[in-house]
Amino acid sequence: MRHGKKNNHLSRKKAHRDALLSNMACSLIEHKRINTTLAKAKALRVYVEPLLTKSKTDTTHSRRVVFSYLQNKDAASTLFREVAPKISDRPGGYTRIIKLNNRLGDNAEMAMIELVDFNELLLSEKAPKKKSRRRGGKSKSKAPQPEAVVESAEEIQEAVVVEESTEEDTTNQDVSAKAEISETEETPVSEIVVEDADVQPDSDSDKKTEESNEESEDDKKE
Repeated sequence: MRHGKKNNHLSRKKAHRDALLSNMACSLIEHKRINTTLAKAKALRVYVEPLLTKSKTDTTHSRRVVFSYLQNKDAASTLFREVAPKISDRPGGYTRIIKLNNRLGDNAEMAMIELVDFNELLLSEKAPKKKSRRRGGKSKSKAPQPEAVVESAEEIQEAVVVEESTEEDTTNQDVSAKAEISETEETPVSEIVVEDADVQPDSDSDKKTEESNEESEDDKKE
């Protein structure tokens, strides 16, 4: 039983396992991304990340330590020249493991391990961070609100003035219309009175003529 044993032996002896992880680390540093089984990817992450941290300090001692693990001059020089400047601001977590489809044949779990800072697609599509806001703090966007309130009050006053002017115009129009109607109603009455006055003298003259005719007839009878 292997209780409490954290290292995965990968079904290999120590020498074979160290050579395997060293070659995989060199391939990862050179190509920045490799495909392997999930178990080997997890073992490689534990193996290569301390070497990436060591490459941040470019000294002769750190170069010798890294070379003792990699056993490859080209990989060591690439690590210190290209990889180290990009990971200088990152405090750990230099690699990313992404699971893939199982392998045909033995159905082994496959994965892709890559260096985080060399995936240009994810870096370009990275969403901007949201600005944190305190609950009691004053926001700058709410500062120009009084001006908007003043402008709205002025617009309301102008609208009220316009409505009052329109109401006054309508009342004046109504008053003028009523005056015209009253004038038109009064004029026929005066004309009728005048006509009646003109007609009355005619009736009086008719009466006088009738009376004179009757008197003449009476005189004749006598």
